[in-house]
Amino acid sequence: MTRTGIKAALTDLLLNEELTLAEAADRHFTPDYRQRTDGEWADRSQFLDHIAHLRTLGATGEVEVHEELHDGDKYADRHTCHIVKKDGATVSMEVYVFADMAPDGRFRRIEETTLMLKGSDADRTLGSAR
Repeated sequence: MTRTGIKAALTDLLLNEELTLAEAADRHFTPDYRQRTDGEWADRSQFLDHIAHLRTLGATGEVEVHEELHDGDKYADRHTCHIVKKDGATVSMEVYVFADMAPDGRFRRIEETTLMLKGSDADRTLGSAR
């Protein structure tokens, strides 16, 4: 079993133009995946709508993992997403993640809270924008 992590997943989803959204999602997330961001639940389809929207906004970026813990099927991390948008604006968001992993090493459920470090007021909802 190869376990995924948030850096690999977000890099493939948001920054790897060689992968389609479906390929990136299948690599890192189970078919029954669910996510709660800042209190708002999304099923896999809604999550992919969110990522498709983000793909239209971002030009380049980096995921910086500060701490990352695996314990059996549990996962937690604290990371910062640094994104340069296509309009040249920059956004940095710190994210706190707790997750359940499937036996095959992919994410089954993520619950996360985001904290805007840099960006405009309009960017505050990027963690769940669709």
